[in-house]
Amino acid sequence: MRITCPLCGERDRREFTYQGDALALHRPAPDAGDAAWDDYLHNRENPAGDTRDLWYHDPCGAWIAVNRNTITHAVTHTALASKVTS
Repeated sequence: MRITCPLCGERDRREFTYQGDALALHRPAPDAGDAAWDDYLHNRENPAGDTRDLWYHDPCGAWIAVNRNTITHAVTHTALASKVTS
């Protein structure tokens, strides 16, 4: 699988570390309450198909949001995680 780092260009997947669902980019407000935080921390989807994941690019240190298909591993879009709004 090839992933495009927005800073370094297209690279082999072995240069990246998978960090999980990009849900981490949308954490609840600190005062959201126990139920919201419990849901955020413990309940995860495990879809077959299109997902948005967080990957860490080890050589340059960039956090990247990667849209990919979990069945085909086709990467359809990448962006710096700091630039992702939704």
